Amino acid sequence: MNDETPALENGEEQAWAQLGERLRGAREYLGLSQEDVAEHMGLSRPAISNVESGKRKVSTFELTRFAQLYRRPYEYFLGEADELVDDEVSGALFRTAQELSESDKEQVLRFAQFLRGAGQAPEPEAGGE
Repeated sequence: MNDETPALENGEEQAWAQLGERLRGAREYLGLSQEDVAEHMGLSRPAISNVESGKRKVSTFELTRFAQLYRRPYEYFLGEADELVDDEVSGALFRTAQELSESDKEQVLRFAQFLRGAGQAPEPEAGGE
């Protein structure tokens, strides 16, 4: 466990707030609305809002469903797994790729793999021709 783990000694209220913040961050990262999540989870939109603000507790079953929907490990939401690297470019790529066809997604993947294997581009010569 790390220092940010929601634990009773940190105060139960703070633990639920931290859990809610992680859930909200994961939802926003995927570009989902509270309404989208509510519909998937079979809950009301205000219930999702209350979960994200730490005002409503979630059961282990609900947390498992959130983790599946948000494609993150269950332990991440409890603060027991390392933070995932969320930079703006990666997030934008992920959200944009969600709207592509399967063949386009495969093409983007091949291109990314090509770029990774290509290494750094050579620097232009100082004199230039």
